[in-house]
Amino acid sequence: MKRLLDPDSLRALSRGCAILGAGGGGDAYVTLLQALQATEDFGPVPLVDLDELPDDALIMPCAGIGATTVVLEKFENGDEGARLRDHLQFMTGRPVAALMSTEIGGGNGLLPITWAARIGLPVVDADGMGRAFPEVPQVTMHLAGIPVSPAVMTDERGNLVVFRTISGHWMERLERAAAVEFGGAASSTEFSLTAAQARGATVRNSVSRAIRIGEAIAGAKGSGFVRGSVVIEGLREDTGRLIRLELQNENLVALERGRVLASVPDLITVLDSETADAIATESIRYGQRVTVIAFACDPVWRTERGIAVAGPRAFDYEFDYVPVEELAGASA
Repeated sequence: MKRLLDPDSLRALSRGCAILGAGGGGDAYVTLLQALQATEDFGPVPLVDLDELPDDALIMPCAGIGATTVVLEKFENGDEGARLRDHLQFMTGRPVAALMSTEIGGGNGLLPITWAARIGLPVVDADGMGRAFPEVPQVTMHLAGIPVSPAVMTDERGNLVVFRTISGHWMERLERAAAVEFGGAASSTEFSLTAAQARGATVRNSVSRAIRIGEAIAGAKGSGFVRGSVVIEGLREDTGRLIRLELQNENLVALERGRVLASVPDLITVLDSETADAIATESIRYGQRVTVIAFACDPVWRTERGIAVAGPRAFDYEFDYVPVEELAGASA
């Protein structure tokens, strides 16, 4: 066991997940409150390394799916993880050994902790993105060839749907449609895999990384831009600059007068300049003082297949991906 996810580590994790969400992944504060309550009621959750699990141990990736703004008003009841676990076990005939976040970015990075506390399972120090992306197949398990099916979705009422699709693209279409009928948001598991498979098909140590980021920015201060709609106007030494962020749940592209400053799959995150808290895309408001940061994604997303799945052309932008550090060097 790497550590117990106690209240202090959960608060740091929430900050780090918000940063890694690049504006998406759902509200990390709401899921933090859920995780704090669950661990208070049922005890802290063990964070384990994939190497600690037997090769054949079944891991259940899990996340919320749907509109992130809906989650702020339509809370889960806490039993979703148990229902997903029970039905996945029924379909596979194997016990689930641990939970894993499908995406470490945003609230989805904390969601498995609430469920793990309630059902008495550990959480693995890994995820399927190293950040947040908007679509179901935009995960490292897809890049590694792990089957997306079977998948299970449930809502806070107890409704449950099983999907077996021919591709990740069809899983995205059908689950997204079901989420609408569930009221705009639901919970799901796809890409179930063994520990042996996960060692080569996930972003490892991402939970620990998010905690370290959260600890590092605690109390940080900064100065930057004022946010208005999707246009950010420079202040102080940046007076006169206009940065435009293109987004689809997450911040996808940062542009200045048509020039690309950063793009997916690299991370673009907006921070509150006074508190250094990450600001989700649905929470950006006119008049906020913000700082925009961009940094490199996990190397798996810079492979040819990773760029095809989550690069700018995957979101219909008419330009090729260039690493953020190269773009920064070109503008220096």
